[in-house]
Amino acid sequence: MSTRAIRIGNCSGFYGDRIEAAREMVDGGDIDVLCGDYLAELTMLILAKAQAKDPSAGYARTFLTQVEAVLGSCLERGIRIVANAGGLNPAGLAAAVRDVAATLGLDARVAHVEGDDLRGSLAAITPPVRGEPVSANAYLGGWGIAEALAAGADVVVTGRVTDASLVVGPAAWWHGWGRTDWDALAGAVVAGHVIECGPQATGGNYAFLDEITDRRYPGFPIAEVAADGSSVITKHPGTGGLVSVGTVTAQLLYEIGDPAYLGPDCTTHFDTIRLAQQDEHRVAVSGVRGSAPPPTLKVALNDAGGYRNTMTLVLTGLDIEAKAAHAQALLFDVLGGRDRFAEVDVRLLRFDTPDAPTNDRATAHLRITVKDPDPRKVGRAFSNATMELALGGYAGFHTTTPPTAESAYGVYRPAAVPRSAVAHAVVLPDGQRRSVDDPPVAEPAAPEPALEPSPAATGPTRRVPLGTVCGARSGDKGGDANIGVWARSDAGYAWLRGFLTAQRVRELLGPEAAELEIEVHPLPNLRAVNVVVHGILGAGVASSTRPDPQAKGLGEYLRSRLVDVPLDVD
Repeated sequence: MSTRAIRIGNCSGFYGDRIEAAREMVDGGDIDVLCGDYLAELTMLILAKAQAKDPSAGYARTFLTQVEAVLGSCLERGIRIVANAGGLNPAGLAAAVRDVAATLGLDARVAHVEGDDLRGSLAAITPPVRGEPVSANAYLGGWGIAEALAAGADVVVTGRVTDASLVVGPAAWWHGWGRTDWDALAGAVVAGHVIECGPQATGGNYAFLDEITDRRYPGFPIAEVAADGSSVITKHPGTGGLVSVGTVTAQLLYEIGDPAYLGPDCTTHFDTIRLAQQDEHRVAVSGVRGSAPPPTLKVALNDAGGYRNTMTLVLTGLDIEAKAAHAQALLFDVLGGRDRFAEVDVRLLRFDTPDAPTNDRATAHLRITVKDPDPRKVGRAFSNATMELALGGYAGFHTTTPPTAESAYGVYRPAAVPRSAVAHAVVLPDGQRRSVDDPPVAEPAAPEPALEPSPAATGPTRRVPLGTVCGARSGDKGGDANIGVWARSDAGYAWLRGFLTAQRVRELLGPEAAELEIEVHPLPNLRAVNVVVHGILGAGVASSTRPDPQAKGLGEYLRSRLVDVPLDVD
């Protein structure tokens, strides 16, 4: 157990993130743990496809490149490496890390955490699983990681643990926390949530670009987690970007739901978080309260959905809507009708302006997507058919791409499983396999009744984009979209809390949200509200036909809408 804060540096926010981040984090200054998050819901589907072709695959191979670059330095300086890059084959990745170490002439103690893969044990999952999913993974917590580190592991790789577990596990090991140290564990969850997406906490994807004076690629984040679970979010000196209350708030609001954030190690109450600018590029996180976790674990299921293809037709100048209708009628006549496909999605995307000063500003896109279990229907038979319109269609016909082949897609489904049905285990560096005990659990409390919106502000207003006074960050959670919206002043939050109701969100997002269930959760400590738009992404990113299938731009769209803002709000 140590009395000083543990310094945990992140080097990956997704599979495919900046390869050099690991070396930059290790060489940039002192850290105790190098962690990396490689797994998203879509990534599990990608890894399952790779494993179907090669049973020895199923893990994030880029992690090995990063390990090769930093392992010697980490062993020399006592830096532990913790990553969920094991995906569907953590044992295989652990063996591959040992091979890398042997090639480098290094002696690395490697452990791995397993038990999340439920493909061979589906009976206890609710709702009941239909068929054989491509992947089925329970979200494990950080205690397997903590036990591996306590046993002397230099490198710990896992399968599907929660993203925050990559911080919770090392912090619990370092400070000697017990399984019921709810507040400390919850504080580590918050720190882990902030740094899990890499430079999104240090100025990346930040709404207020004018606040970032150092426009170099942002340095990756570091969480300094103290013994009581409080933390400081920072980055290495001399790196680009910004660490501010705003950048940390933006990441805290990313892809969350109810303020009672359920996890495998504890329930974290996001409405208790307090932020303060401690110094330049140093934000203090304190006050986080935690409670017992639920008796079930979240499960991510990916099914094979079938095949899809998309062709985008360009429409130029006059009569855009008439041209689009004519193109659809001709195309589906050539194809034998819409009913030939299991699903058809047609979207007319308007970028055109009257009397456009340039050719490109006079164009719109007709985006046509077809899906079917039969790849032959949606492959070149579909895309080649669009080319029959080249000489027999509408004036100005052309496409954004040549004819393309079909691609397989997956369908994401969230589920739950009793903890008793999951064999959470850690395999230590000496090969010993040890079961990981669960913490005490509690049934989730009934959600707090939604607060009534504050009275709408009165007095003189100005009509400006919402983003003039509010920041936003958005993302996907399965088929739902999350939009965190925050104000920069107390007056701004008082107005935002009364203004941004579920109905107002529907109006601002337009027709695609008109009939959807929308939740708005207030987070006064962050001067923020969290908006959850249910079902806007259909069956998840791999299946969605939206041009923005992960809702990454939804928050910026919301910020662009004109609203009436009181003159005293800035």
